[in-house]
Amino acid sequence: MQGIRNPIVVLDFGAQYSKLIARRVRELNVYSVIAPYNLSADKLREMKPAGIIMSGGPASVHQENSPKPDPEIFTLGVPILGICYGTQLFAYMLGGDVARADVREYGIAHLEHDKNAKLLSMMESPTQVWMSHGDRIETLPPGFESTGKTENSPYAAIADIERNFYGVQFHPEVVHTPEGMKIFESFIYTICGCDGSWKMDSFSEIAIKEIREQVGKRKVLCGLSGGVDSSVATALIHRAVGEQLTCVFVNNGLLRKGESDLVRRVFQDNFHINLIYVDAEKRFLDALAGVSEPEQKRKIIGAVFIDVFEEEATRLGHMDFLAQGTLYPDIIESRSATGGPSAVIKSHHNVGGLPEKMNMELLEPLRELFKDEVRELGRELGLPEEIVARHPFPGPGLGVRCIGEIVRERLDTLRDADAIFIEEIQKAGLYDEIWQALVCLLPVKSVGVQGDERSYEEVCSLRAVTSTDAMTADWYRFPPEVLQQVSNRICNEVEHINRVLYDVTSKPPGTIEWE
Repeated sequence: MQGIRNPIVVLDFGAQYSKLIARRVRELNVYSVIAPYNLSADKLREMKPAGIIMSGGPASVHQENSPKPDPEIFTLGVPILGICYGTQLFAYMLGGDVARADVREYGIAHLEHDKNAKLLSMMESPTQVWMSHGDRIETLPPGFESTGKTENSPYAAIADIERNFYGVQFHPEVVHTPEGMKIFESFIYTICGCDGSWKMDSFSEIAIKEIREQVGKRKVLCGLSGGVDSSVATALIHRAVGEQLTCVFVNNGLLRKGESDLVRRVFQDNFHINLIYVDAEKRFLDALAGVSEPEQKRKIIGAVFIDVFEEEATRLGHMDFLAQGTLYPDIIESRSATGGPSAVIKSHHNVGGLPEKMNMELLEPLRELFKDEVRELGRELGLPEEIVARHPFPGPGLGVRCIGEIVRERLDTLRDADAIFIEEIQKAGLYDEIWQALVCLLPVKSVGVQGDERSYEEVCSLRAVTSTDAMTADWYRFPPEVLQQVSNRICNEVEHINRVLYDVTSKPPGTIEWE
């Protein structure tokens, strides 16, 4: 079976699109994994990849300390596809010349190519592509030939057929290259010989086996929040090790309305999982008192979260593993998916704020999955739709939606507004069209008129976005009457709010959460 044992390895050179490349591969039912650009050839050999994709990146091959792979990867006998910077590395490291382009190519270009070229044979010529580079290849390395060109790039696509090395100067992974998936199909199916048989049930089967091998007869402590990620992680680990799993549900005071009742009903009553409830609300709120800076909030929440778990582990007579529902997007936004050169956007609860020395090993069985894959896995494991289909909820909870100082009264206000927003979206039949909907309580006050009297109360902002994997997102276009109903209900029913805004920022430039 072509699957996890023979992945397509994406070497990350700091590209903002590395995650998207891995995503495109999985859309073709082939398992992909992102690895650091400097992973040794020996480590790669151990992974037995079906193929390697070298991502783009912001560097120039001529820059001092620019990221470069182990040169031995070119001797592995594995097909390699270079994208943008990855293609320039081919040329530079294998004997060609790369120079600063007279005209920097950024945006839409048109590729003219050899229809017989193995990588490009499924595409029309000319075809639209998306460029983003300042360097260009001036002389090809020995063994390579040009298979495509644009107005400013004579070597926009190159190939060394004998060694199965291919490169494109454009980005096939983005939507602005309409036929980009055909390049991945040619590379993955025709060149690498993958059969497209990887499905979520095969992931589940292999993940359960790996969890059993990793855990052995030891004990696992899992943080269960009721969100999709932790719920699926819990169900997967429980399927693997059964009663060796103990789940702890921490009330950190930053939960959605009715959260604890839902979690207990689903996991205690339906799955019969050993679930311990910990009321740590005061502890979290005391630690957050007076703190307004977003990163500091996240790290405090993460640190207290781990402290609570370590204490529970001690009370339970020692636990060996701390399980978390960390996903790929969590990791890439916190540092880089690989420890590589990607920029930090923000730290996540699951991957930020962890103490340097822990008394438990981390168990993160979902860390290589995208959100929609996690939902699919949850269904495969028998989780109900009210859990699997829920919108994402951040690890730090309402702590990153209560902008400014966090106090209990403001959290209660935010909880009530959020519950109304979600209820009205569900009433309108729009919930499943939206990737994530949320309310933020802003650190400003507004003059209003309520009950014929002047009010001076807080302001909230509604946010709803569409997305497929949280890497990019667009704001959702509500029917005006839905927003009107939400606004009316919040201002009439929620104490301390007298003004409602709607956030129309996409990602990028904004993130989905405000903090």
